[in-house]
Amino acid sequence: MAIEEQRVESVERALTLLNAFEPGARGMTLAALAAKTHLYKSTILRLIASLERFGYVARGSDGTYRLGPAIWALAQAYNQSFGLEDAIRPRLRALVEATGETAAFYVRSGQQRVCLYRENSRLPIRHHLDEGILLPLELGASGRVLLAFTGAEGEPYETIRKERVYVSLGERDPDVAAVAVPIFGRGGQFLGALTVSALRSRLTDDKVAAGLKELRAAARSLSADID
Repeated sequence: MAIEEQRVESVERALTLLNAFEPGARGMTLAALAAKTHLYKSTILRLIASLERFGYVARGSDGTYRLGPAIWALAQAYNQSFGLEDAIRPRLRALVEATGETAAFYVRSGQQRVCLYRENSRLPIRHHLDEGILLPLELGASGRVLLAFTGAEGEPYETIRKERVYVSLGERDPDVAAVAVPIFGRGGQFLGALTVSALRSRLTDDKVAAGLKELRAAARSLSADID
């Protein structure tokens, strides 16, 4: 059977609809989806009903549509399929051993950042993170790095792209400070942000410098390992 004969139009339309959601968009109206996909609104509504049922699309209280949590599950499966987790977790453990503080890897999800992997500090008083937690993009070191390498313009993003580091001091939580660097694959594609976070009182200038040295070494080794 020819490949052309194996096509399923309804599946292709659903995928066309999912591809219409732009990175960073808070939500899309039915009219915007119709304009982007050139599909009839009635067709879009039928497709969305099925996509909502399986969690691939969600409807907001304002009536706009956004990608749903099932997309995140697919992204996790994708990441794990080429060893991203296996590459990152040992580096997180090494960062905790070297700095004594919490280390984490973040990715962007719409207008938020997700803690994909983390290794918490062993210290009794520490900055604790849970995997899967959603945090603001515009507050915190990792969020700033994610924004810088996914199209944000102006400062501090121009400087972050140039220096490939950002230090936040109490941006999201007045008691927490963090240092973050971008992670790229071998092909140069941006993957996410690697960060070390600590109580602000503990993240002295010397510790920031030491943490940055460890983060950059981890970033280089990850870039060599991840396709």
